[in-house]
Amino acid sequence: MAENSSIDQAMSEFMAIVKRLRGPGGCSWDARQTPETLKTYVLEEAYELIEALDSGDPDKIREELGDLLLHLVFLSDIFQERGEFTFLDVIRGISAKMIHRHPHVFGEEKAQTLEELRAIWRRAKEQEGKPASGSLGKVSPALPALMQAQRLGEAASRLGFDWPDMQGALDKVDEEWQEFRRALAGPPDPAREEELGDLLFALVNVARFLNIDSEGALRRTVYKFLKRFHVVERTLAKAGKTPENATLEEMDAIWEAAKQNAPTKD
Repeated sequence: MAENSSIDQAMSEFMAIVKRLRGPGGCSWDARQTPETLKTYVLEEAYELIEALDSGDPDKIREELGDLLLHLVFLSDIFQERGEFTFLDVIRGISAKMIHRHPHVFGEEKAQTLEELRAIWRRAKEQEGKPASGSLGKVSPALPALMQAQRLGEAASRLGFDWPDMQGALDKVDEEWQEFRRALAGPPDPAREEELGDLLFALVNVARFLNIDSEGALRRTVYKFLKRFHVVERTLAKAGKTPENATLEEMDAIWEAAKQNAPTKD
């Protein structure tokens, strides 16, 4: 009970801070924000939290969780000002939803397999009056394209629309690669973009068979590229150069050295 009391007090104090920031005599920038202006910041904070989770650093994760919580409370305060709902309504709403969608935990239903759990979840959503979104289910268009592709592949697989093993997915990558190469051999046209998209989708299916998160895999590769290129920049700076006035051969040599000296997991 003492811990619950501390959480209640901390949340009350935090919500009061947000109200002070948006209220008279508060911060003029905060007071001008709307749900529309905050969308970009919410997305940025969500990705920064993902970056912190990838780092495994508890201090960074704690900080980014706080930043994301700020925006949730901030948005709730805006809608409370409009008389539409409060942060308390948000908490009560998600609590009721979780209880309703987990009758095998909070009720009498039983579930032993993952498919039984999915069936329970689907029935609960239907009871809530969620609109039908086809056999594949709903995939938010706001998700990054790699995540959308992986979710769709997983949904299709559950319906039996899949290769029997990973070899089929690998063969599809080879097929799409050849079609992409043929598109490159011809004159520039929209087919190039389409074939590249098909190739990326095929690679995501291989990731799915390997239980690899394709979005996370690409994000880590992007981070690795940035890290190594920063080594290139620092090494060139020691020689009084920049990437703009260095040769490709110089940069490539530094890149290969950084690659050889990087930790195995890098």
